Amino acid sequence: MRIRVTVAAVSGALALSALAVPAAQAGGGSSYSPSGLAKLVQEHQGTVGRSAYTASTADDAGDPYPLNLTFSAVKVNKGKPLVAGTTTHGTFPVTYTVTHGADVDIHADDFLMDVEIYRGNPLDPTNELFGVDWPTCTDTSATTADCKGTIDVYADEELSNADATTWKALGFAIALNGQDPTGDDWSKIGYAEQDNLATTRLQRLSKLTVNAAPEPVRKGKTVTVTGKLSRANWDDGNYHGYAGQSVRLQFRKKGSSTYTTLKTVKTSSTGTLKTTTKATNDGYYRFSFAGTASTPAVNATGDYVDVK
Repeated sequence: MRIRVTVAAVSGALALSALAVPAAQAGGGSSYSPSGLAKLVQEHQGTVGRSAYTASTADDAGDPYPLNLTFSAVKVNKGKPLVAGTTTHGTFPVTYTVTHGADVDIHADDFLMDVEIYRGNPLDPTNELFGVDWPTCTDTSATTADCKGTIDVYADEELSNADATTWKALGFAIALNGQDPTGDDWSKIGYAEQDNLATTRLQRLSKLTVNAAPEPVRKGKTVTVTGKLSRANWDDGNYHGYAGQSVRLQFRKKGSSTYTTLKTVKTSSTGTLKTTTKATNDGYYRFSFAGTASTPAVNATGDYVDVK
């Protein structure tokens, strides 16, 4: 399991998410901490004075060599947005295929690989998210494997409202090949990094309530329907009303499974809703919100009204 510590990786590369304790990778347990490794690479490149991830040879004074490995078919949360509340820990699946050279052992104890998401500039990301646990990979041939990982989201620790936007996926792999990363011979350590593997959206969890009254009501009389649309605020850890949003009032007749839209109303400056309609039949009233780029769609649980 990885402790959620983000460490700036190397010159010219996305920050490498990592552990503060020995890591377990697809084929076994590694004796190296990726965070410690990231620091060492950063220090080394500071000495060398150039990026580690340009093409190089084993004679290049200790730069990591380009690892023969690529990522493809990356799917974050099956293509659906990642939705997070204020305090709940969210875990979302990531699947992908890796293709590698026959001499690359992705199951080695000291082989580290992951796909994570970030927003902003890949050279200096505004934020990044990754999985608590390392991915698992199943070989489909001698040089390909299907891998499954996660993106774990702790909204109260990691997110601000500005994070409700589009994120990009990046994959990295490090083959230590039995080398001690505290040494100087980096030419025997392989590294691969691949950006723009996929995109995903992060959204602020929405909530919607409804209350229809009076109950019961005489046929033809007025039913007043109230409610509130709110969404997670990652800046203060609370839920606040979502102002100025169009919400549909819908009705489902008793015995039916289908809701019909009666009218569209807008939320107030505090996210509240209030409207009226005529009672016609026994049934359920609800509000329905179609969602926005930063906030998912949500339906209130229907409130039953008995018509006399």
